[in-house]
Amino acid sequence: MENLKTLVLVLDLICAALLTVTILFQSGKSAGLSGAIAGASDSFMSKGGSKTLDAKLGTATKVLGIAFVTLSLLTVILVSSVKTTASAATPETTAPVTTAEAAAQTTGEAATEAATEAATTGAVETTTETAG
Repeated sequence: MENLKTLVLVLDLICAALLTVTILFQSGKSAGLSGAIAGASDSFMSKGGSKTLDAKLGTATKVLGIAFVTLSLLTVILVSSVKTTASAATPETTAPVTTAEAAAQTTGEAATEAATEAATTGAVETTTETAG
């Protein structure tokens, strides 16, 4: 499953790079609104339109775009299924704490705090005695 996830992720990255390159190689459609109103010479039904480089790049962009979206969704599905199976395989278990254990822990913490406070106070008193 891990190998499949890695393969799909690598294919997705390659598809994204190729999609970027095909978009950058396309020529700009500078006709804009004036071309749409006056009637652009590069229309959809123009003669020999599918043989030009721009038409081939446009088709490649559509195919790569669909492949990129499909691979991205497949990557999300694979990653979420791996996380779900990993969390189901190792359930977190905690042992119940008895009252006696809780009291012992509390007593131990209190003793540790008292020892730390005594050591700090003793160090302060020792410092003041040598200074004075």
